[in-house]
Formats: sequence, structure tokens, C-alpha cells
Amino acid sequence: MMKLFTDASFDVFEVAGLDARMAAIRSNIQPIFADIMTEVSRRLMQESHHESFVHIAQHRRRTKYAPENTWSAISDSKRGYKSQAHLQLGIWADYVFMYLSIIDNPPRREFYAEKLAAHHEFPADFVYSLDHTKSDYFSVLAENDALDAGIRRLHDVKKGEFEVGRVIARTSDIWQKDPESYILETFDALIPLYLALNAE
Repeated sequence: MMKLFTDASFDVFEVAGLDARMAAIRSNIQPIFADIMTEVSRRLMQESHHESFVHIAQHRRRTKYAPENTWSAISDSKRGYKSQAHLQLGIWADYVFMYLSIIDNPPRREFYAEKLAAHHEFPADFVYSLDHTKSDYFSVLAENDALDAGIRRLHDVKKGEFEVGRVIARTSDIWQKDPESYILETFDALIPLYLALNAE
């Protein structure tokens, strides 16, 4: 049976200190990432017919401050994920996110923005983020002009970022229903966009 997030997963971000929190992340969150993203990777490979790789953030560059969130990713590269549009599963203290992510100025950033501008009819319950280091996110329906501006920023600004998908708040009743299906269905909805953005 697939491991899923629980209250203990969110409680990790109350653990004080870098070493202690990283130990809690490794024991309480990373096995969940591995379980879910292995299944997502399998589904992606069925659609793409080529290999994909699961990456789990290790936060090795941190020397002092404990991470405020943590994540996992899927990409076509064994070496990393930030150089392309990729799929992310992550967690903050108050929600879990399932995103297609374009962050850290990948080489095809402008191409991705052009593709998104032409094909951004997202499901009504999708949200987007413009900065992966902040927990803020916005409904795709709230202000369409803002969504368009966010995609333009990805194109025009070197530090521009764009992430889109769904979140599950810690307080959501989805956790008492069928979170596994909700998470996997979200990635199923994101896979066609992932493939379109990463097409040669």
C-alpha cells in the first residue's frame, strides 16, 4: 500500500534545528515521496515511452537554517531536474503541492512561457505559484490577467518562475476521503503538459 502524508508529516516543520528537522524529513516525508513519485514516474513512462527519474531534495547546501518546505521531482535527466520543466510533489507546514514546475532559469524558459501562453486552459481547481521559495499560491480563476502576467514574467524576467497544479491543505477533508487518487489524478492531468513542454 502506498505511503501517504499524515499529521506527522506536517509536524516535521515544528522540529527545531537543521539536523533534527532533516532527520524528521528523512524518516517521515522522504519515504512518502519515494512511494508516490515512483508510481507517477511509472505512469509518465507509459505515456512518454522513455525513462524518467525521481529526485528527492536532500538540502545539502544548508548549513544553518532548517528547511521550511521539502520536495521531490521527476525529470528526464538522471543528473537533476531544474534544467527542464519537471513534476514536483512537495510539502509546506500547511499544505502538500503537486506541480509542474519551471524554476531557477532553465535553458528553455522562454520556450516554456510561449507554450504556456498558448495552452493554459487549466482545470478550475488548479493553482499557480510564481516563486518556489515562498508558500504563496493563487487560483487560476481568481484573476486571469494575473495568470497571464505571471506567464509573461516567466518569459521576460531571468528570475521568473512558474508552477501550476493542485494543493491539499493540511485541514482539507481530502485526507479523510481518497488522497491517493486525488494526488495521482493531479499528476495524470499534468503529464500531458509536461510532455508538451519537454517535446523536442
